[in-house]
Amino acid sequence: MDLEPIWLSLRLAAITTILLLFIGVPIAYWLSRKQTVLKLIAEALITMPLVLPPSVLGFYLLLAFSPSNAFGEWLQAHFDLQLVFSFKGLVIASIIYSLPFMVSPIKAAFSHLPKSMAEASYIMGKSKTQTFFKVLLPNIKASIFTAVVLTFAHTLGEFGVVLMIGGNIPGQTKVASIAIYDAVETMDYVSANAYALILFAITFIIVVGVFIINRNAVKSPFE
Repeated sequence: MDLEPIWLSLRLAAITTILLLFIGVPIAYWLSRKQTVLKLIAEALITMPLVLPPSVLGFYLLLAFSPSNAFGEWLQAHFDLQLVFSFKGLVIASIIYSLPFMVSPIKAAFSHLPKSMAEASYIMGKSKTQTFFKVLLPNIKASIFTAVVLTFAHTLGEFGVVLMIGGNIPGQTKVASIAIYDAVETMDYVSANAYALILFAITFIIVVGVFIINRNAVKSPFE
């Protein structure tokens, strides 16, 4: 069995998760503050990948990234960047597709923090930046970890979006989910089962890890 699709999936999931951590935390904090119409629209757009069929999102991203359309042509002309049928395109598409899995848990955690926590920090002379990094973030560590793990696991199992954007190029865009689809199409159920079991095992370990860490985070000190 060729393990290249597994490593490619892990690489895609890791890069997407790291980038989304830096993108998602500020967005989640912004959304958790006082609600406005602009924030409501932004949150609706961020949440759309949760309810949209992956093929629909993948189709529109394919149109947007295609060099035959304005945005794709601009990227290629000014940055020599082609996102269609490339690993870079998979990363961008995965960031868009997995964004709600990073933002939603962190936004909920920020929203549940008491306002008095930040106010006390300001009274003690801390700036907004110091309060954010030294007071607020440490108090939502469990939620951040959950968001990171969910994003990684979700990206690991992507199919519709990656198929639309990346196609099926061995060593570049053929991730594990695509390899399973290929194996089933050729009736190679042994390979399909092997890929599926590896993904199942990785995802199961990730989910159990989240449960254990969250359980320890809320455990009473008197237990």
